[in-house]
Amino acid sequence: MDGWEVPVWGDEGLGLDEVLRAAEDAAPVESVDVVARNLEKRFSATEVCFWFVDMVGQEAVRLPRSGTAAQVRGEVVRVALADSVYDRVLRSQRLHQEPDGEGGFRMAAPVTNRGDCVGVLEMVVPYADDAVRDAVARAAHALAYIVVTDRRFTDLYHWGRRTTAVSLAAEIQHQLLPSASCCEAAQFTLAGGLVPADDIGGDTYDYALDQTALHLSLTDAMGHDTASALLATLTVNALRGARRAGCGILDQAYAAHRAVSGHARGMTTGQLLRVQLDTGACELVNAGHPWPLRLRGTRVEELALKVNLPFGVPAPVTYQVQELQLEPGDRLVLITDGMRERAAAAVDLPALVHDTREEHPREVVRALTTAVHEACGGSLPDDATTMVLDWHGGGSGGRRADYGSNS
Repeated sequence: MDGWEVPVWGDEGLGLDEVLRAAEDAAPVESVDVVARNLEKRFSATEVCFWFVDMVGQEAVRLPRSGTAAQVRGEVVRVALADSVYDRVLRSQRLHQEPDGEGGFRMAAPVTNRGDCVGVLEMVVPYADDAVRDAVARAAHALAYIVVTDRRFTDLYHWGRRTTAVSLAAEIQHQLLPSASCCEAAQFTLAGGLVPADDIGGDTYDYALDQTALHLSLTDAMGHDTASALLATLTVNALRGARRAGCGILDQAYAAHRAVSGHARGMTTGQLLRVQLDTGACELVNAGHPWPLRLRGTRVEELALKVNLPFGVPAPVTYQVQELQLEPGDRLVLITDGMRERAAAAVDLPALVHDTREEHPREVVRALTTAVHEACGGSLPDDATTMVLDWHGGGSGGRRADYGSNS
């Protein structure tokens, strides 16, 4: 194309390092604008925008550019996520390109950090070849790091995701969850998801990675609404405090029990796991929680664990560490009772786990929670929460992301 030159992404010109420096110099609310201006300058890109998924996972929301009338008025553009190009990009984790009808090309690239889908970067460019596609993909990857960093300093990304009213209980529950619902590493891939009940039911999930182990927890506080959210707050923070102090899962369990019994009326069921990264040896404490499912090869089975009393039960308690050996290729599915009780019982979870065995854990979480949501007619009587852990094997190296059509 006359007058149009494909720049090189690297040390010359406006490269990735310069984008990151520019983003750091800009205000946290302008991080997306930094990437947009870079693409506009380098490729004459137009209509550059960032899309992310709303809190309930039903809509794609476009973040207004800084200083625009829409941003000043607090307006957002929303489209149904199902069957949209944004949904396809997030599922496939691949750049999508199509003619824009005016001689250019519309591109949409996944904005993802360690498997956690942050959103989608979209634009129109006048010309598209491998160099442009590669540069756009790299810009989207840079944007993921920028957004993950800058959302610590602003409510902009939280505000934009709220397409429905958020209750106090929902606010508390949302803040208890890890900031990233998915994590990819050389040894494992992990994803979690929570579909809240109409009246918040106290579910939480959490994970943390250290040099030698992966720590997981899935908890369900008794009751509904703010009372259960406060009970969940005690439980999660007691577990985190003990874990961050270097305690093993047995001491974590007793810390949660003391916190709940000493500061609240109620109980919390929970399942705590600690997986050794070099061997796949797993320690587990089950405090009155539903059994997990394990997919090994093509066989799905429920793991019949010994069940100890819930945290906070008004009786003498003894927690027991049980051992489980993960083998490369194993998939472990942790659930709360909202995934299998009442109307949710109509969902054949083992069959669904089997049928999605080639999918990324993100998609398995989506399939399981969507099935329960539909079985409940879109109105859940209890929170439905699941965590899916794929164990690739001990050792180090690059993270795995090669599931099915995903890259």
